[in-house]
Amino acid sequence: MRVLLVEDHPMFRDGLARMLESVEDVEVVGEAGTGEEAVQLADQLNPNIILMDLNLPKMSGIEATKQIIQKRPDTGILVLTMYDDDSSVFAAMRAGARGYLLKEANRNEIIRAIQAVGDGEAIFSPSIARRMMYYFEAKSKQTQVDVFPQLTEREREVLDHIAKGENNADIASVLGLNQKTVRNHVSNILSKLHASDRAHAIIMAREAGLGKESE
Repeated sequence: MRVLLVEDHPMFRDGLARMLESVEDVEVVGEAGTGEEAVQLADQLNPNIILMDLNLPKMSGIEATKQIIQKRPDTGILVLTMYDDDSSVFAAMRAGARGYLLKEANRNEIIRAIQAVGDGEAIFSPSIARRMMYYFEAKSKQTQVDVFPQLTEREREVLDHIAKGENNADIASVLGLNQKTVRNHVSNILSKLHASDRAHAIIMAREAGLGKESE
C-alpha cells in the first residue's frame, strides 16, 4: 500500500513515517504539510491510502479530502485528527473519507485502520463509532416523533409493533402490558391517524419507516 501522510506538525508526521517504515507491505511515498500540498501530491504520487489531518493551513483536511475524492474516488482517505466533534466527523464522511481515527490511537490501531481502509472497509475509533451509533439512533427516534407527532411515545411504540405484524397478545407480552391496555392504545392510534382499520394503520406506519426488524 502506497501511503501519503498529510500532517502540518513535522514531529508527529516524522513519527508516523518511522512507525510505518516497519510495517510490511506499506510504503510511505510522500508527506504534505498543507491541504494544497496534499491535493498536488495525490495527483503526482498516486497513493492508495492518505492519512489526513483536518486542521491544516491554507486548505482544511475536509476540503482537501473532497477535492482528492472528486479526482480520485478510489483513494482511501483515513482521517487522523484530534477533533472528535460531530460536525468534523460527518463533514469528513460527506467529503469521502473512509475512516476516522483520533490521534490518541496507538500503533496497532493505526496500522489496522490503514489495512482496513486499504481493503475498502470503513473504520472508526471506538468513541467515534459509539458517537455515530447514538447519533443515528437519536435521528431515528426523532424521525418517528416528527412523522406522528400526535401520538404519545407509548402509542408510537405500539404502532411500531403493529407495523411488524404482531397481534395484541404479542404486543402485550413484549411491552409488559395487559391486552386491554394494548386494545385501548390501538383504538387511540386508529383515531389519531384517521386510519380506517388496523391494515390501514400498518400501511401508514411502514411508509413512515416503522416496523423494521432490528438487525
